[in-house]
Amino acid sequence: MKSIFVTGTDTDVGKTYVTAGLAVTLRKMGVDVGIMKPFAAGVPQKKGFKSEDVEILSRAAQVSDPENLLNPQFFKLEASPYTASKELKVKVKVRKVLASFKKLSKNHSLVLVEGMGGIMTPILKNYFVADLIKDMGLSTIIVTRSRVGALNHTFMTYEMCTKKKIPVKGIIINNFDVGGYPLKTLKRDIPALTGLPILGTIPFIENLSDNSLYKNFKKNVKMNLIIK
Repeated sequence: MKSIFVTGTDTDVGKTYVTAGLAVTLRKMGVDVGIMKPFAAGVPQKKGFKSEDVEILSRAAQVSDPENLLNPQFFKLEASPYTASKELKVKVKVRKVLASFKKLSKNHSLVLVEGMGGIMTPILKNYFVADLIKDMGLSTIIVTRSRVGALNHTFMTYEMCTKKKIPVKGIIINNFDVGGYPLKTLKRDIPALTGLPILGTIPFIENLSDNSLYKNFKKNVKMNLIIK
């Protein structure tokens, strides 16, 4: 069973929510699933993990791994690692991220790695999220949304994965937008343009409890293709 990188067509497409849902579902299916957020940013929480995203993912997978493995680097500025490092005058720790992933991979059968922003979010001057995925040796799931512009962003993300020779398992549509494309249209056009399967379409879920996430992801996501 191979680990998976969850990337998005942009920021705020619901990568954390999708990764958490996958983690809960895999755990309830009996998979020893780990989680990782290599880089996180924003205002640190006063209690628990610095990153709220890491808190959500850790709770979903019910892991006990230390924070420095789950989130090797946190920036107190909501920006790309590259921009945050320049503004805060700190060094980006790519080697630490890769070493942490290696340790987590030994602790769990499968690790879900959530990216930061989109596939070309800069980590270093000439090193992007796509390069991190490549260095981790992972395949990826692309999370997109249903608003107008989704086809453009999804196809550009797919094209960059192709250029970087990153295997893509498929697309998950996070259908939380009001308006935009009908799901039927996206489910027709995305596979036609990319050749990639739609792994699932997730409706807006207000109740984010374990049981609610499991019920919705088990029903709406082709989990057999996720762990294939």
